[in-house]
Formats: sequence, C-alpha cells, structure tokens
Amino acid sequence: MSAPSASAPQGQIGFDDFLKVDIRVGRIVEAEPFPEARKPAFKLRIDFGPEIGVKRSSAQITRHYTPEALIGRRVLAVVNFPPRQIGPVMSEVLTLGVPDEAGEVVLIAPDQDVPLGGRLY
Repeated sequence: MSAPSASAPQGQIGFDDFLKVDIRVGRIVEAEPFPEARKPAFKLRIDFGPEIGVKRSSAQITRHYTPEALIGRRVLAVVNFPPRQIGPVMSEVLTLGVPDEAGEVVLIAPDQDVPLGGRLY
C-alpha cells in the first residue's frame, strides 16, 4: 500500500466514508527487529483491549524508535483492513504515523492516557 503524497490533499469524502475506517488506540506489548523486511522495520504486537485483543503489525519506524522504547507506548492503528502478508509476518493492523522532513515515520498517539481500544472520531 503506497502512502499518499504529503503535499497534495486527497479528494473529499463523506463523513460516512471516514466512519468506515476503524482507528483504535492500542499499547505496544512486544517489539522486535524484523530483519526479513525489505526496508528496516520492527515486528509489533499491540494490545487493543478485551474487545479486539492483541494484534500483529509491521512498522518501518526504526529511525526514531528502538524496540525497548516502544514497549508500553500507546499508538493509533487501523484495525479493520484485511490482514496483509509482509514476508513471514501476517500484519493484522496498520500502525499510523506521519513522515518527518526526511520521510521517516513518526508514530501518532494520544497525548493523554485513554482506554485501550478507544476509537478515533
């Protein structure tokens, strides 16, 4: 899945279209290097609370983060995309971030403690 251009706004969508994207708060419970990935990445396990559970993700976030620093960190992720095979890992959620000036991903997270599984509206 390629990322949209950071400089060009996308076409308008209806609010109902936005509501179809299920973005939830999770807490990273495991993070480890993913040497099989084509680009440097980590394998993550993210806990979204009792309703959704723990899901796997692959994230190209090695420039700004270490596995140790990621444990316990809250993140936002899309939880209703179909799973995607990335090398030997089945990624079940899309962990969200935005590129910095060098194009390296910076994670998106709530700035206050919120319940796991909370939905972005």
